[in-house]
Amino acid sequence: MDEQALLGLNPNADSDFRQRALAYFEQLKISPDAWQVCAEALAQRTYSDDHIKFFCFQVLEHQVKYKYSDLTTVQQQLIRETLISWLQTQMLNPHPEKTFIRNKAAQVFALLFVTEYLTKWPKFFFDILSVVDLNPRGVDLYLRILMAIDSELVDRDVVHTSEAKFLRNTLIKDTMREQCIPNLVESWYQILQNYQYNNSEVTCQCLEVVGYVSWIDLSLIANDRFINMLLGHMSVEVLREEACDCLFEIVNKGMDPVDKMKLVESLCQVLQAAGFFNIDQEEDVDFLARFSKLVNGMGQSLIVSWTKLIKNGDIKNAQEALQAVETKVALMLQLLIHEDDDISSNIIGFCYDYLHILKQLTVLSDQQKANVEAIMLAVMKKLTYDEEYNFENEGEDEAMFVEYRKQLKLLLDRLAQVSPELLLASVRRVFSSTLQNWQTTRFMEVEVAIRLLYMLAEALPLSHGAHFSGDVSKASALQDMMRTLVTSGVSSYQHTSVTLEFFETVVRYEKFFTVEPQHIPCVLMAFLDHRGLRHSNAKVRSRTAYLFSRFVKSLNKQMNPFIEDILNRIQDLLELSPPENGYQSLLSSDDQLFIYETAGVLIVNSEYPAERKQALMRNLLTPLMEKFKILLEKLMLAQDEERQASLADCLNHAVGFASRTSKAFSNKQTVKQCGCSEVYLDCLQTFLPALSCPLQKDVLRSGVRTFLHRMIICLEEEVLPFIPSASEHMLKDCEAKDLQEFIPLINQITAKFKIQVSPFLQQMFMPLLHAIFEVLLRPAEENDQSAALEKQMLRRSYFAFLQTVTGSGMSEVIANQGAENVERVLVTVIQGAVEYPDPIAQKTCFIILSKLVELWGGKDGPVGFADFVYKHIVPACFLAPLKQTFDLADAQTVLALSECAVTLKTIHLKRGPECVQYLQQEYLPLQVAPEIIQEFCQALQQPDAKVFKNYLKVFFQRAKP
Repeated sequence: MDEQALLGLNPNADSDFRQRALAYFEQLKISPDAWQVCAEALAQRTYSDDHIKFFCFQVLEHQVKYKYSDLTTVQQQLIRETLISWLQTQMLNPHPEKTFIRNKAAQVFALLFVTEYLTKWPKFFFDILSVVDLNPRGVDLYLRILMAIDSELVDRDVVHTSEAKFLRNTLIKDTMREQCIPNLVESWYQILQNYQYNNSEVTCQCLEVVGYVSWIDLSLIANDRFINMLLGHMSVEVLREEACDCLFEIVNKGMDPVDKMKLVESLCQVLQAAGFFNIDQEEDVDFLARFSKLVNGMGQSLIVSWTKLIKNGDIKNAQEALQAVETKVALMLQLLIHEDDDISSNIIGFCYDYLHILKQLTVLSDQQKANVEAIMLAVMKKLTYDEEYNFENEGEDEAMFVEYRKQLKLLLDRLAQVSPELLLASVRRVFSSTLQNWQTTRFMEVEVAIRLLYMLAEALPLSHGAHFSGDVSKASALQDMMRTLVTSGVSSYQHTSVTLEFFETVVRYEKFFTVEPQHIPCVLMAFLDHRGLRHSNAKVRSRTAYLFSRFVKSLNKQMNPFIEDILNRIQDLLELSPPENGYQSLLSSDDQLFIYETAGVLIVNSEYPAERKQALMRNLLTPLMEKFKILLEKLMLAQDEERQASLADCLNHAVGFASRTSKAFSNKQTVKQCGCSEVYLDCLQTFLPALSCPLQKDVLRSGVRTFLHRMIICLEEEVLPFIPSASEHMLKDCEAKDLQEFIPLINQITAKFKIQVSPFLQQMFMPLLHAIFEVLLRPAEENDQSAALEKQMLRRSYFAFLQTVTGSGMSEVIANQGAENVERVLVTVIQGAVEYPDPIAQKTCFIILSKLVELWGGKDGPVGFADFVYKHIVPACFLAPLKQTFDLADAQTVLALSECAVTLKTIHLKRGPECVQYLQQEYLPLQVAPEIIQEFCQALQQPDAKVFKNYLKVFFQRAKP
């Protein structure tokens, strides 16, 4: 071994040594006999350094995992002997190996096991057990090996991808069940009995291994001697968590419903007798979290039994199962209401399923009604934030509480299904009493009261949020609560969580304001003042900006009296804050987008005449245009790159804001009808010069391009005069990404205006193609993944462009480029269909080809196109699917093949019998047997295209080796 390189394995070694060690490891992985050196070093204990031992196991692991079949029988035998002799030395070692070495050794044993057990090493476990016996070090390794084998065979966290692996694992488990599982189970019992009082680490490990129960015969474990031992462990502090998990695995195992019910009931009796149900006397929350998971498993198992028995018509036993469930509800409630959220969270599944049973019963008993109410109160209490929740700096604990709240929401929804009246009454009671005294109530109680009202919107099922019509009692209850919410003054509560909940709820129930519009002014004021958009907290301001825009949009018919007032009040929030003034604006640029959109919506949906709308829109957009011109001049003169970047960002925001105002227009309220065309044309003229700015091209082009996309929709043909010069600028000094983003703009114009833009397209067709080809032909590093991906995406965009041109009935754009250019374009489409292993691009290419055949493939098509069909298109339809990379099991590839079939059908449609004759006499005889040619041509001539598509898939599946 290279001793110098081995020095680099030490974590404290300097980077040169570490690099050398890594290179050495790679070298040993390739070397055919390096594993032998490592095996010898391990068997003879050549090295005492832990990192070198670990390294040797890594080399062996690589050999067993990837190159085992390359070894001779003798060499394979040597690996087996090495591992067994290493195991024997562990029995005599004065000190055990470090945990990371033991785990790595166990992984190597497990890999060897799955490779050899079915063929060369059926006595694997017996050999290991004969070495380790009951030696504590040996037992530790034996248990680690079992856990590693479990990971290889059934680990739920690892996706065992291949079918072959899955079948192998199933066969190994079946063989183990037949040959050695009873012996293994016996060894676990002996280990537990031997070490339960004097070695908690080994005992806990063994209890974890008993989790094998998920795939072995349950009766081997679920019997008196095992269960009694496990129940004994439940009273031993250091063992009880693992014992709990072990019992959970046993309870979770699928079995006959009546047997499962008996097993769970007998477990419960013993646990109850031993005092485990007295939750309030237990202080160890970690244990209680495990115990809660166990109770959840027992409860859910009983419910599964009940469901199966009902399905089987066994009413007597089903009744017993339901009775068994009911007797656990008191314990479930204790765990659900526990102050520790982990303990509570672990029981939610049982709770949810219990409510599902109640939902199916026609009549509820008084006790069941009381249970529903108790669950409801528990949920309401547990939804409440605690004192420690950090609103300013939310970390992992806060994220976990948010997830826990989502689980509670599901319970609340389920409660609503069982008893909507009870839920509504309970929420109303809590809400009313809290909001009566909100000034003297703690924030978390006020927040949860409003939160509950908010949650009712989803919990009580309604079509399209019509909460204030239909069922009168429900509508009036919700109306009462909403009235209280907006008139109580609670929007002034000094806590961000209450403020946000207020605005969220107001927007969730916006239909309330159509019923009682008199409350709109006070809610608008809350949005616009220090409670909302001018709140001292940035998070509140940001969320309010979004909610305000939703509120205004949904109530646009009610907004007319307030429009001018709102526009005046938000004036300062629309300021474009240039980078140099150092002024920290209240809203981020992302938040300002919502304010601009809101302003646009107010103006466009107002009842003002067109002149007034135009004036207001001009007031909104003129400051942006003026700032834009000044900032663009500054950018042209800026020297410092950081300053250039911040100026470009600011320019981009200005364009983005103008874009966003246009979202207010619709088919009914078009730009023309509102008299706003001129304003947006002015914007266009202001923004387009940014395209010729040589600095910060990416940012500026991206913004202007987005604006053009919007204007094509809003201004329609009025935008056309600006497109040629904009395109010319955007095609200068292009990168792949620029082109990729530019092509959708051209596609949009082509698809929308079709023949109107034909002259423009003909003029810019070849310049665009030259720019694309130039980027695609640029040399790149062989393994530069991102460059390869960029080219692939550009290629797709290029083909999408050709598809748009041909699909919009504009094939003359291509035809008028001169014969040489036309051929060049057609050849690139053939290459796209055949040579690049990208099914998305291939599909597009076949769509283009079939469209061109449809347009040009008849008798009056362009000169030479018929030849091209037979020389290039027909062969492409066979060559592409025959490629190794054309994977017929992949959904995208199947779509590409489907378009390939359409292409062949179109050729047959346009060329008739001549096409069949060509296939029969010239093309196919070179590749295929006569009877298959006959079959192929018959399928092609079928009138139903689907028949041919299905046939083609089978044809290529047969043809591929």
